[in-house]
Amino acid sequence: MPKLGMEPIRRAALVKATIAEIGEAGTLDVTVSQIAKRAGMSSALAHHYFGGKEQIFLAAMRHTLTVYAAEVRGALAMADSPQARVEAIVRASFSSTNFRREVVAAWLNFYVLAQVSDEARRLLSVYQARMRSNLCYGLRPLVGARAEVVADRIAAMIDGGYLRQTLGLGVPDGTAAVAQVLDGLALEIDRGME
Repeated sequence: MPKLGMEPIRRAALVKATIAEIGEAGTLDVTVSQIAKRAGMSSALAHHYFGGKEQIFLAAMRHTLTVYAAEVRGALAMADSPQARVEAIVRASFSSTNFRREVVAAWLNFYVLAQVSDEARRLLSVYQARMRSNLCYGLRPLVGARAEVVADRIAAMIDGGYLRQTLGLGVPDGTAAVAQVLDGLALEIDRGME
């Protein structure tokens, strides 16, 4: 007989284990058995809760997106100017919660999965639309009609920071990544409104 109340705990353990396994492997080339073992349960139980590896990975990315969104909302609540709003999004993108080796690996593999999975593509599209909307809101007072183009550049610099991290070795340096993106933002603001 199943233990009551264990499902959310086990699901959370599988999500955490998925991110850790992908981070260690650097690829989606991990098995449900490896994920389940890291979570301390059988692969049959993992299949019971999620159905398969793609569903487990999508659950892990939903979790990652939820954590990221909460951090962005918290940072935006503290922002007191349009520029501070944009900076808050950049800083949240490279926070120690979001810019860890295993989370960076999960993001990169999420982009790869979105090329072949409709559900992953939908999740990625929602994330990108929200990022663009939040950036545009802060950028309009700063750069006027160029807000959408500048938002796309800032988002690309954030993505580039993650990509560069996957190609490098060592511990992710969120501070350096933030500085690089904020330098790009400063150049865009200096250009002013057109």
